[in-house]
Amino acid sequence: MIREMGGDHRGGGWYVVIIAGMNDPQPLDDAQIQEALAGLPQWRYEDHRLVREVIFGDFREAIGFIGQVGFEAEAQNHHPEITNVYNRVTLRLCTHDAGDRVTQRDVELAKAIRGLNWRSNG
Repeated sequence: MIREMGGDHRGGGWYVVIIAGMNDPQPLDDAQIQEALAGLPQWRYEDHRLVREVIFGDFREAIGFIGQVGFEAEAQNHHPEITNVYNRVTLRLCTHDAGDRVTQRDVELAKAIRGLNWRSNG
């Protein structure tokens, strides 16, 4: 995550200050994961991933949801595992740079997905 950016158009150069931790994500421990799950209804922790299955009315709704998730994930530069069978979408979140473990990046993406404008049947 970029915290500060600046420069001088008269030849002074540009600089970028990067917050450590976002570029070197650390896995959350079990207590942190459980705390995060308390704020993520319908998500569960399974095989070192945050997992959510969503059931829609039909395939079109499921694919529309996948598109929304894709745009949000790309905006965060964080790419989940997404599977789809007809009206079912399963999301699995982990951070590859942290040894395929759950990090705060996964929690933030799960929260963003929760905030997307969609509705499901389950």
